[in-house]
Parts: sequence; structure tokens; C-alpha cells
Amino acid sequence: MDQPTPAKPSLQDLLLRALRIAASTVAVVELLRNNWTGAALAAMAWLLFTQVERLRGSADEDSPNGTR
Repeated sequence: MDQPTPAKPSLQDLLLRALRIAASTVAVVELLRNNWTGAALAAMAWLLFTQVERLRGSADEDSPNGTR
């Protein structure tokens, strides 16, 4: 039985994932350093990247044949 190979993520998906991970890491580090402003800004950036990724996923589901 041939198993279908999973599709490779696009460069945009990889960059968005990297930005999301970086923003969450910066938020935690800033909290540990007691820099509340920097932590809040990094947390808002993480939230923004998360919402963009979620919207991109729902747009992909709505497109015909699952293509972008």
C-alpha cells in the first residue's frame, strides 16, 4: 500500500511559525527579567501571529480543492 506523502509547508508557514515561537520566547524571557512592557508587547505579537495563522488556515479550507 502506498502511503501519500504529506505536503511540505510553504515558506510563509515556516516563517510565521518561527515568528510565533520567537515572540512567545521573548515574552517569557521579558517576564523573567521583570520587564512588563516588553513582555506585554511580545505577548501581543504572539497573539497577532497566532490569529494570522488561524485565519490563513480557515482561508485554505474555504478555497476550492484546498489550493492557495
